[in-house]
Amino acid sequence: MPRDTAPPRTGNSETETLRGFLDYLRTSVAAKVDSCPEPQVRTARVPSGTNLLGLLNHLTFVERAMFLGDRVTDWQATFQAAPADSVADVVARYRKTVARANAVVDRCTDLGAPVPRQRPGRPAPSIRWALAHMIEETGRHAGQADILRELINGTTGR
Repeated sequence: MPRDTAPPRTGNSETETLRGFLDYLRTSVAAKVDSCPEPQVRTARVPSGTNLLGLLNHLTFVERAMFLGDRVTDWQATFQAAPADSVADVVARYRKTVARANAVVDRCTDLGAPVPRQRPGRPAPSIRWALAHMIEETGRHAGQADILRELINGTTGR
């Protein structure tokens, strides 16, 4: 993993800026998990029980709920990957979900329009709000991943 990667230089549009920063964070958090060995990737290093693999598993569920309309009934459970899931499985699932989420966003030309997802009984947020929220959510968990990875083997940087 590279020691550090500078923040992105994005295009001039609001969409390019939001997507650029979100994709930057997505890449950073996936890289923290992708190269982490078992069983350390599943080992809780903090009292809350948070672990690297669980963080990425959770972010996969958040992306699917936000952009693809999946319903999550137990958010706390998303912080644990299934015992049978390998690091490669969880990383691949996250990257595939991100690609699907990006395809949804790519079809949207108006950031003020609602996210085109099916969720009966609950109005969809705007694309702008969804992108800003995902930057916040992914950034928060990327920061946690930075700390957890450093505790595991001293690896720092994005």
